[in-house]
Amino acid sequence: MKLDGKVALITGASKGIGKEISKEFIKNGATVIINYKNDTEYGDITFNELQQYGIVERFIGDVSNEEFVVSMIDSIISKYGKIDVLVNNAGISSFNMLVDTTISDFNNIMDINFKSVYLLSREVLRSMMYAKGVILNISSMWGEHGSSCETIYSASKGAINAFTKALSKEVSSMGVRVNAIAPGAIDTDMNKHFTEEEKKDIEEMCSLGRLGTAKEIAKVALFLCSDDSSFITGEIINVTGGKI
Repeated sequence: MKLDGKVALITGASKGIGKEISKEFIKNGATVIINYKNDTEYGDITFNELQQYGIVERFIGDVSNEEFVVSMIDSIISKYGKIDVLVNNAGISSFNMLVDTTISDFNNIMDINFKSVYLLSREVLRSMMYAKGVILNISSMWGEHGSSCETIYSASKGAINAFTKALSKEVSSMGVRVNAIAPGAIDTDMNKHFTEEEKKDIEEMCSLGRLGTAKEIAKVALFLCSDDSSFITGEIINVTGGKI
């Protein structure tokens, strides 16, 4: 029960990595609040499933909207008195040549992937600075290396990496730790646009010869959000299965 008594907020938790992190946290004693925007079909399934393991609540709304974020954080603090762990997992991607993208594409990706991290971290820190909590951002290996036809997505994840490193220095004296996980190719809905041949090519680029799973990311998230990683902050932890 590595998170016994902790209150954790996890965004983008209707499925995939967010769902598995939520499940792992609940099984380890945390009270979990999940958030998702409009994926109600999967969201309902996840919410009902998670309730089998422990205390879970949900807030449905856009985490790039300042008013919603402020209201959600205020509601959680009002009920539980604290937020010990924030996992900024909400994210979207788009696979296009840069010349075929629009300013709407840019704004949408940057708002969901990075603006949400800024807003949530800012609001949570108002109380977390007294609770010695943890902020964990879900980045991507493309935030460091860049991905062809995912230029805006890569830029948003690069911004998360820089934000993580800078914020960790700012709040370390308060006892707050800030880290990020940079997953490689993970077998989730976000990668469904790849053909079987493309997936095979990706697997061959990985030392372990396969895609990762959301559960494997969740295990790393549990480590980084528990006292097991009490001397780790400001780090971008790559979970890529190795790259050839």
